[in-house]
Amino acid sequence: MKFSLADPGDGYTIHAYSSTELVVGELRFNSSIVILPDRIISDWPIRTTEQLQPADFAALLELKPDIVLLGTGERQQFPPPGLYSCLTGAGIGLEVMTTPAACRTYNILVSEARRVAAALIL
Repeated sequence: MKFSLADPGDGYTIHAYSSTELVVGELRFNSSIVILPDRIISDWPIRTTEQLQPADFAALLELKPDIVLLGTGERQQFPPPGLYSCLTGAGIGLEVMTTPAACRTYNILVSEARRVAAALIL
């Protein structure tokens, strides 16, 4: 799926997505990433929702987003609430959706100048 191009001065946006690749500007990623408007963490080691641990959500909390989008691949899979309680306890929202939906939602929130972090599992 291709998305329209956005002004890179407005922050990182996702230009295209497939089940094996994410395209952010000129950058291509073939594994899971965390993306924020001002930063890309390309070495996120999570490949399935079953691998998620409380420390993974604590690391997202340190990025200080207003909201976290968790893209769980081609199927929506909710992690146990105890894993992300650090986010909800800090007043940070977590939305769980498929990775394609998370990519679209992330772009919309970036266009609204929101401080969003998308943790995207490929």
